[in-house]
Amino acid sequence: MQEEMATIQKNDTWRLVARPEDQRVIGMKWAFKTKLNPDGSIDRYKARLVVKGHAQQYGIDFSDTIAPVAIYDTIRLLIALAAQNWWKIYPLDVKSAFLNGYLEEQIFVEQPEGFEIKGEEDKVYLLNKALYGLKKAPRALYDRIDSYLISLGFERSCSEPTLYVKKVNSDFMIISLYVDDLLVTGNNYKLVEEFKVEMQKVFKMTDLEKMSYFLRMEIMWFKGGIFIC
Repeated sequence: MQEEMATIQKNDTWRLVARPEDQRVIGMKWAFKTKLNPDGSIDRYKARLVVKGHAQQYGIDFSDTIAPVAIYDTIRLLIALAAQNWWKIYPLDVKSAFLNGYLEEQIFVEQPEGFEIKGEEDKVYLLNKALYGLKKAPRALYDRIDSYLISLGFERSCSEPTLYVKKVNSDFMIISLYVDDLLVTGNNYKLVEEFKVEMQKVFKMTDLEKMSYFLRMEIMWFKGGIFIC
């Protein structure tokens, strides 16, 4: 819980303000989860602060919530292309993903349980960025990543809004985006490494180095190609 609060504060997610008289204030709660390793053993215990998004009203607290995600056919095609050309696939994960999305609406939330500021318990937080649980959080994250990839010179596919391609002379990179997970491949390792550095300037990323599990698929690499289960 302390770690989650530190991440939120560091990310400039909110600011403390007086409780508004004419605005809805949404409650928050703590969600706890046990994260497991691929073999079923416990990796770590996780606490996440989430907004009670069910209390939001369309047209007042949020508008567009649709966030495109990569489809299985696109992921399988990307893996097949990498296997055919002997490219490596680099999986990247955006940490505390939904905290990166900017909000257009004014949203006020209660102070989280156990972390009320002494002497200012009557105040609330005005969100600068999205929090988990908000109905618009996935869309806000997609918009943020999409605009940044475009600024780096990527072109978004007309038929697949989560597929991006960047060409540099005869070299190129392909990215498939699924919420906060990015699959990166291409014919130039140096280009990929430069891209990782650029992403780290804006987003806190985890470089998983090797693609083993993705969207409930197990991916196994061997000398003759790639096997998907």
